[in-house]
Formats: sequence, structure tokens, C-alpha cells
Amino acid sequence: MTYSSSMAAGRQRQIGRNQNAVSFRTKERTLGPVTNTIILIVLACMLGLLYLTQVTKTNAYGYTINDLQTKQTELKSEHDDLEVASARLQSLDRVQASDTAKSMTAVAPTGSVKQ
Repeated sequence: MTYSSSMAAGRQRQIGRNQNAVSFRTKERTLGPVTNTIILIVLACMLGLLYLTQVTKTNAYGYTINDLQTKQTELKSEHDDLEVASARLQSLDRVQASDTAKSMTAVAPTGSVKQ
């Protein structure tokens, strides 16, 4: 046996039956600086879109609330007007039905003053 063949024999592994003769090493993959930058930009855009959708929904609800508050103010004003009209219409009946109004005598006009 020569020196080279004896060295080669010492480095060889004994391969048994049903075993692979080639061993594969897993290489760790890392992301480069360009890929990291692109991923960060995409994430920032996604967060921006999420923020804009939430703000838009909030504004839409704000318009709805504003419309409802305006309608509520109008209805309160109409209710107050109706209460005043109701009191005015009921007051005539109350005055006519009161004891003081019943005890009064009706007076016929006697004439008018001419100048």
C-alpha cells in the first residue's frame, strides 16, 4: 500500500447496506439587506393601509352620528313647538270651562264712539 492509498483509506467511511454514500449539509439561508429593506417597506405600506381603513371607518361613523344628532335637535325643536301649540289650544277650553268665566255676564256692544 502506498502512502496516498493508505491516507485515502483512513479518510473513507465504512458504508453499510442501504446507506447513502453522499452526505448533504444544510446551508443556512439568510436574507440580504435589499430583501430586508423591501420587506420593511411592504410592512410599512400594509400598516399605512390598515390605518387609513380605520380612519375612514371612524369618519363614516362620525358622519352618521352627526346626522343623527342633527335629526334629534330638529325633533326636540318640533316637540317644543307642539307642546306650546297644545298648551295654547287647551288654554281656551280651560278658560271657558272655569268657574270665573261661567260667572261672568255677556255684554252686548252698545255703540261706537265717533270723532
